[in-house]
Amino acid sequence: MGREVLQQQQKQQVASAVEELLAVNPYNPDILPDLENYVNEQVSSQTYSLDANLCLLRLYQFEPNRMSTQIVSRILVKALMAMPSPDFSLCLFLIPERVQMEEQFKTLIVLSHYLETGRFSQFWDEASKNRHIVEAVPEELVAGFEQAIQAYAIHVLSLTYQRVPKSVLAEAINIEGLALDKFLEHHVANSGWILEKVQGRGQLIVLPRSEFNHPELKKNTDDGIPLDHVARIFPILG
Repeated sequence: MGREVLQQQQKQQVASAVEELLAVNPYNPDILPDLENYVNEQVSSQTYSLDANLCLLRLYQFEPNRMSTQIVSRILVKALMAMPSPDFSLCLFLIPERVQMEEQFKTLIVLSHYLETGRFSQFWDEASKNRHIVEAVPEELVAGFEQAIQAYAIHVLSLTYQRVPKSVLAEAINIEGLALDKFLEHHVANSGWILEKVQGRGQLIVLPRSEFNHPELKKNTDDGIPLDHVARIFPILG
C-alpha cells in the first residue's frame, strides 16, 4: 500500500512539473526533451496528458529536425486509447502530411477510422496484420491498448443496444471461448450486466439502462424561455 502511495505521489510530482513548464512558456524549444520524457512516463505509468502531447507536437512543427517518429507514434497510440474523445484527430492535425504518409502512421490512421465508424471486426483484423506497429511501443502500452479499445467498443455498443447478442460482443472486443466467459462473469458481477438465454437467438447480454439505449429515460428539455424570465421582461417593456 505504501509503495502504491509513493508511486502515485511521484506521478503527481511529474505531472505538476510538466504543467508548470507549459504554463511558463509552452513555445520554448528547450522544454522539448522534458515533454518527450513525459510521453515515455505516460506510457510506463498508464497516465495521459493531451495538453502536454499537443504542446510537444506544436514544438515539433517549429523544430522539424528534432521530431522523433517513435514519440509521435506513442502519442497517437495513447490518443487512440482515449476514444471516444477526439484526441487522435487533434494530434493528427499537428503532424505534417509527409510524416503521416509513413507506413506506421498510415496504419494508425486506418485503425482510427475503423474505431470512429464502429467497424470493430475490421479494426482487430487490421491491428493483427500490423501487429509489429503496436508491438513497436513498450509492452506496458500494448497491454493497456487492447483493454482501452475493448472499453471503447463496449461504450459504443451500450449506446446502440439494450440487449446485445453474445456473438456481436465477442466480435467487437475480440475475445472468445473461456476468456469471453470470464470477461462476461466479471461484468455481470461488477458492471450490472445480465445474461439471458433466448430460444433460437443464443445468449444475450442485457446492458445497463441509460438515456441512450432507453430514450424514455432522457430528461425532457424545454428549449423555450423559462416563464420566470418572461415575467422579468414584461416590466422592462412596460
